[in-house]
Amino acid sequence: MKKHHLKVLDTHAGGDVSRIVYDGVGDIPGDSVRAKMEYLQHNADGLRRLLLTEPYGIPEMSVDLLVPASHPDAVAGYIIMEVMGYPIYSGSNTLCTATAVLELGIVEKREGMQRFKLESPAGLVEIQAEVKSGVVESVSCAGLPSYIEQYRQEVSVPSIGNVTYSIAYSGGFYALVDANELGFSLQLSEERQLPECAHKIIEAIRNKGDLKHYTLGDVGSIPFLHFMGPVEQKGPGAYRSRSTTYVHPGVICRSTTGTGTSARLALMQLEGSIQPGETLETCSLRETRFIGSFLGCRYDQGKTVIDNKIRGRSYVLSKMDLCVNQSDPMVSYLPKDHWPGWPI
Repeated sequence: MKKHHLKVLDTHAGGDVSRIVYDGVGDIPGDSVRAKMEYLQHNADGLRRLLLTEPYGIPEMSVDLLVPASHPDAVAGYIIMEVMGYPIYSGSNTLCTATAVLELGIVEKREGMQRFKLESPAGLVEIQAEVKSGVVESVSCAGLPSYIEQYRQEVSVPSIGNVTYSIAYSGGFYALVDANELGFSLQLSEERQLPECAHKIIEAIRNKGDLKHYTLGDVGSIPFLHFMGPVEQKGPGAYRSRSTTYVHPGVICRSTTGTGTSARLALMQLEGSIQPGETLETCSLRETRFIGSFLGCRYDQGKTVIDNKIRGRSYVLSKMDLCVNQSDPMVSYLPKDHWPGWPI
């Protein structure tokens, strides 16, 4: 009987649980974090499948695997794993990984504002973490440059009818839809109906063909949908909106998500409803919040691209030694040598 042990730190940001794997996985081929991610994606998907299914996890969770950074300015690299696969970036996962790096001592935790860089599959990420009385009180991270790929398109969705949507890229392609037009007020009581609706819309959009990023090329089928509530003004240059993010297939995020907030900022910029230096606070079904800051925009190969950052807080849930038992029938469907470090 063979067993394998993984050391993990469970965290959450806005309610989305991110399991940080910091020991127990061997060296992964690849000369960058992106290359290591692609190796796992194409050759060793067993770790993701194991930790996002029973008995070790559920699809609503995420996994962040700490790996050595290839960039000399980064303190660590991280590979993001979700039910939809391997996103190259995620705001909530970045907030959680930054907190874990401090809690694990990879970066010495000191009072006040600390700045360091992580290497995601999308590249370097600037981190600002505020520590008070030994506690990581808040984390800000740069959102990926975001832009609108399609604006106010229409698709016919079975059992729903014609749906108007826009598509943003903010680390993944997002369909942005008006929640009120679909009959939702984005309350917790709607949590079961929202994924059913989103699933139908995403499938209909996917039937229109895959999207291409203007520099990355083909990045696969659209995986995300963001339900947008009405925008209200909190104060000068500060806005708030109820928001909910869906991940295909079948997952409603507990938080509003960082990339979902970035996508919303790109749409607001296009529509002229936010200016550089202003903020949008997105509020989830569970009343958790992220704050997105619109920093400015620039033009790149015909696209209006916005720069932004996301602020939130991550909480540590547990630190444990996770035992994977090869004889456990609950995991017997997984090939046992499907990630580096498994004892064959």
